Amino acid sequence: MSDPSEHYLRYLAPGYDRTEVLEELMGTYGEEVWRFAYFMTRRRDAADDIAQETFIAAYDGMYAYRSESSVKSWLFGIARNKSLHYLRSAFFRRVKAMDNYSLSRSLAGATSSAEQVVMDRMEAGAVWATVFKLKRKHREVLVMAYHYEMSMAEIAAVLGVAEGTVKSRLSRAKQSMSKLLDVSRDEGEIG
Repeated sequence: MSDPSEHYLRYLAPGYDRTEVLEELMGTYGEEVWRFAYFMTRRRDAADDIAQETFIAAYDGMYAYRSESSVKSWLFGIARNKSLHYLRSAFFRRVKAMDNYSLSRSLAGATSSAEQVVMDRMEAGAVWATVFKLKRKHREVLVMAYHYEMSMAEIAAVLGVAEGTVKSRLSRAKQSMSKLLDVSRDEGEIG
């Protein structure tokens, strides 16, 4: 299959129905953009708003897309900026309550016992809770690299930093995760 960026280039000629392109973008990347916004904000309601705002901004800026990065990187860049704006807003600073989160919706296969399913979910929940303890700049590179399988170049494009900076942040994130998970294991929180 060809590069996803090339796929969308044919749609971006002036006069093309942007609504059709937007629907395809939302169908292809909507869930991933929402999850990324959730990783950034830790709030479902904020992720809903940010995902919607991301696609509105993509719709408005569709003809400005220059295919310097993949469509996914472009959308993640918009979602990241919207998330950072949300995190800096006065509303967020006043609201301290965080929704209970459960990122492991379907972890177990059909052959797992009920006990194993519960244990797997608890362990995955503890790992995600540990990810949320990381500094934002470490959390975001870790999520983009491992959860979304983005390349160093794509992450660098989303963050607007050099690839070396991404590698450094990822290394620090892994070190921090290792330390935090070791502490959790010692305290008996993770199997």
